[in-house]
Amino acid sequence: MLLEALIAILVFSVGILAIVGMQATAIQDQSEAKYRTQAAFLANRVIGQMWGFVGTNPTQIQPKLALFAYGGSGAPPAAIASWVSTVQGTLPGTGAGDFPPIITVNPDNSVVVTVRWRAARDKSNNAQPHAYSTIAYISL
Repeated sequence: MLLEALIAILVFSVGILAIVGMQATAIQDQSEAKYRTQAAFLANRVIGQMWGFVGTNPTQIQPKLALFAYGGSGAPPAAIASWVSTVQGTLPGTGAGDFPPIITVNPDNSVVVTVRWRAARDKSNNAQPHAYSTIAYISL
């Protein structure tokens, strides 16, 4: 009877450890989903700013969009400086030395916004950054 009790305790302990492991994975997945949602919101926010800026005067769209172009290095343009600082304050690993956002303006008035981030646990195992990209065509 003592052996049966020990086996039951062992089976119960393994089950509890499995539940704790599943909970840890669920918490990690939840934080990654939060970062993806924030990245999508931030990318859509800057596209909305572009639409609003171009909408004030629809002539010469391309020169106006060029004010939003940012390759990720150096100081961001004045049109998106506050947006870049918001991205850096919201997502981990998005600073100037890490993975800042990138905005590419193409000649066909398409804009590619890429928001990149890397969580602390990804940094510790030297993983590639996460990225969210969206494309918008700005025309009136």
